[in-house]
Amino acid sequence: MSEKVLVVTTETIAGYHVVETMGEVFGLTTRSRNLVSSVGQSLKTIVGGEIKGYTKLQDTARDEAIDRLKTAAAKVDANAVLMMRFDSSSGAIGDSVAAYGTAVRIKKDID
Repeated sequence: MSEKVLVVTTETIAGYHVVETMGEVFGLTTRSRNLVSSVGQSLKTIVGGEIKGYTKLQDTARDEAIDRLKTAAAKVDANAVLMMRFDSSSGAIGDSVAAYGTAVRIKKDID
């Protein structure tokens, strides 16, 4: 069901209009880093370069946050999320990612 939720970073969707606004929805995840990645990060800060383990961690966390956002929107019977944004932070526990936006029901415009 959540795979049918359209997520956009824009305020409008071409060819559609909003018929109902459900409100703000969130998709949250926190991923912990492993010891190898943490050691790798420390070494990379000395020599420079991409930390591929962290890049993969960020990709995975982002995808999971969007999936959870879609699920939250589907639970309130929305079929789209407008103005989606990300927020992230790193801490002692791990890296947190929040995806958030406005859950709405949209309908295709009549030509």
